[in-house]
Amino acid sequence: MRVMLGASLAPPTRSLAEFTLSEANGLSMTVPRHFSTMPEKDQLRAVVSKHRSLTGRVALVTGSTRGIGAGIARAFAEHGVRVVVHGLPRHAAEGKRLVAAIRAGGGEARLVTGDLAREAFCRRLVARTLEYFGRLDILVNNAGIFPRGDILNTSVELWDRIFAVNLRAPFILAQEAVKHMKRRRSGSIINIGSVNAYIGLRRLVAYAASKGGLMTFSRNLANSLSRYRIRVNLINPGWVFTEGEDHMESVEEGQGKKWVKEVLKTRPFGRMLAPADIARAALFFARNELVSGAVLDYEQMPVGTLREP
Repeated sequence: MRVMLGASLAPPTRSLAEFTLSEANGLSMTVPRHFSTMPEKDQLRAVVSKHRSLTGRVALVTGSTRGIGAGIARAFAEHGVRVVVHGLPRHAAEGKRLVAAIRAGGGEARLVTGDLAREAFCRRLVARTLEYFGRLDILVNNAGIFPRGDILNTSVELWDRIFAVNLRAPFILAQEAVKHMKRRRSGSIINIGSVNAYIGLRRLVAYAASKGGLMTFSRNLANSLSRYRIRVNLINPGWVFTEGEDHMESVEEGQGKKWVKEVLKTRPFGRMLAPADIARAALFFARNELVSGAVLDYEQMPVGTLREP
């Protein structure tokens, strides 16, 4: 039995229980035989629930030994996703602890370390994911670097390094992932950008430009890959408290712990964002929702109203 879900659904004022199987069309899906013994409205509900489940899927999350990436990897594992954790070699210990925690909770995870500025490693990372789990359903391009520098003190070498990790690596990883997803006619690519993509702080000129490029890249991919049922979405987090951000502000910028207090003065809801906040958005995009080409600005105020502390 085949059920078609999607395009010509009844008006949104009706509940799911009011839809009939004959009304739903656009997304072909096999219905398990035992569903035929259910009332029709329960059949549709069961099919939708099964289709949105993440159990058994495989995700590659870059930059996931710590920070936002670790939050996403952990949330995915809690929802039954098999995860490839990635990070730089110097963060291997943190990656091993995360993998151990996922396994202790009954999940599956593997760790791969390496530098995303190297093209060969990017391609090998996708290949290793396929070797480990035999498939790749979700690619999360989260890894990014954010050295400070304005137009006058950002070297060409630093600019190139930031773009290599923040924009070229997502391109290469997506290129490799799409080869597999295209054959399966299914997949989700989630790119982690930044609200700095729109203008950005004056000390983040290269970072802001790289995230602006990632946003346009995401929308272009969403348009070109929809024919293969591959969805591409982007999350632009606001100011998130992570280990990396804390080290940058307190140590490299010499502000100590006072930087948090200063940032909180600009936060209308009394706290900074946490990796778990961004993970919830990634979970939404990872499911088979009918959403592609979206740009989610995950911030506490409209983008453009941000004032530097």
